[in-house]
Amino acid sequence: MANDSTPKNNPTDESNDLNRARTSPQTRLSPIWIVPLVAVLIGLWLVYDNYSSRGTLITLTMESAEGIEAGNTLIRSRNVEIGRVQSVRLSDDLSHAVMTARIQPEAEAMLREDSRFWVVKPRIGREGISGLGTVLSGAYIQLEPGQSEESKREFEVSDIPPVAPAGQAGLQINLVSQLGNSLRVGDPVSYQGYTVGRVEDTRFDPETRTMHHQVFIEEPYAQLVTDSTRFWTASGIDFRLDADGVRVNVESLEALLGGGVTFGVPEDLPMGKPVEANTRFNLYADEDTAREGTFNRYLEYVLLVDDTVRGLSRGAPVEFRGVRIGTVAAVPWNFTAPQPDSRSRFAIPVLIRIEPQRLGIENTDIDLEEWDRRFKRMFGLGLRASLKNGSLLTGALFVDLNFRRDLADEYVAETFSDRTVFPTVAGGFAQIQAQVTNLLEKLNSLEVEPLLAGLDRNLQASENVLNEVREVSASINQLLNDPETQAIGGNLNGTLEELRNTLQGLSPSSPAYQELTTAIERLDRLMRDLQPLTRTLNENPRALLFDNLETQDPVPRAPR
Repeated sequence: MANDSTPKNNPTDESNDLNRARTSPQTRLSPIWIVPLVAVLIGLWLVYDNYSSRGTLITLTMESAEGIEAGNTLIRSRNVEIGRVQSVRLSDDLSHAVMTARIQPEAEAMLREDSRFWVVKPRIGREGISGLGTVLSGAYIQLEPGQSEESKREFEVSDIPPVAPAGQAGLQINLVSQLGNSLRVGDPVSYQGYTVGRVEDTRFDPETRTMHHQVFIEEPYAQLVTDSTRFWTASGIDFRLDADGVRVNVESLEALLGGGVTFGVPEDLPMGKPVEANTRFNLYADEDTAREGTFNRYLEYVLLVDDTVRGLSRGAPVEFRGVRIGTVAAVPWNFTAPQPDSRSRFAIPVLIRIEPQRLGIENTDIDLEEWDRRFKRMFGLGLRASLKNGSLLTGALFVDLNFRRDLADEYVAETFSDRTVFPTVAGGFAQIQAQVTNLLEKLNSLEVEPLLAGLDRNLQASENVLNEVREVSASINQLLNDPETQAIGGNLNGTLEELRNTLQGLSPSSPAYQELTTAIERLDRLMRDLQPLTRTLNENPRALLFDNLETQDPVPRAPR
């Protein structure tokens, strides 16, 4: 049975076995799958490369998106493209524009907390024309990288470029002033006419009603700012007419066109010590006001002026014998306050300040109480205040202090609105008015009628003298017009001609002169010949009668 069940070898069966499919073992991963796998890997790499090359997404905000276009506006740094604006929309409260931009990966390190963005577009300002390259290419956003170690993704875009680059060495300070100083961002900050910085920011505080200015001073000029420095507005041209005369001050050309800020240390103060960043200073209206701000130790007195105060203004000097020692603080001051009982008529109150610092005294050496006691003692010695004319051109007045010894006994201490009254005397125009009044009174007391009568007599006598002079003049004219008088000149000329001819006849070469010379010679010889005779007669007068001079004189006979 076993042998029967064993299959026999049959040629037909062998051929069927060749046509039958057979199973064989194969690999799990077919090579055909390599292509889609590589495609998937390339796709993933492209996705990653695209994602990584897109860069960092940042948010920018600004007041107005003028000139900004989504997909076209570039972001540059040092004129190199580092990003592009992706979208522009309004904020949720519609108060400003919000932009999203992509920054290239290699520029991601520039996104720091103190990085700054601003729009570059054509501008015309006091510094000149800038941004002309954007006329054809369009506006773009400039990025200035910061120095902070912390990164940031949201920034504000300024409409104007910053004054000082980030990281530039210098000093930032804050200036506070009253409303009215027309300073703008970019205005120059000068020292003795040289620009050393710029105004970075300005804002107005409505609560305190003050202007706040942020100023940047470049190195190495930052060391010029000390705790004694004063800042004031540079108005370009300062022209004044006051009690000190005419003053003209011209700043730099840039300040002349656009104004600015200047600073310095007053002459009466030491140089001081350097200040730290963000130190606060007051911004004064002009240089004189800045100097006045240094005198912060003073005494206040009230002048009760009985004369007019026209021409006296706030800031006028208070001088003692030509030396300024104070300032007029208010004209008038507390006008409605009650007058002292000792006053017989209403006076104009004027508040003045005595400032010892003007005399070169340091703050530490000033004892205001001692100064007050000293002035009160001088009131009893005749110290008085008066208003004087400081300029005939403007009519400005100033307060002059001087001693009047004749009024020392008349001083009575007074107070006005809790201030000591500084005693005054009439001065300036009031004195002139008093002198004119006295002169008129003296003229009125004169007896005018006798003077007029005498003057009339003198005038009549003068008229008679003038008539006589007129008659004499007429006689002289008649004499001069007489033909005989006019002929005197001709006769005189003839006489002179004859005299000249006569004198010519007596010249050495003339015969008359020679004959006269010969006669004189003969006369001289004759005189020499007569000299012996004259000498003999002088010695013996009888020689004229007797020949023999030795004969004795005859003796007369005696009478018989």
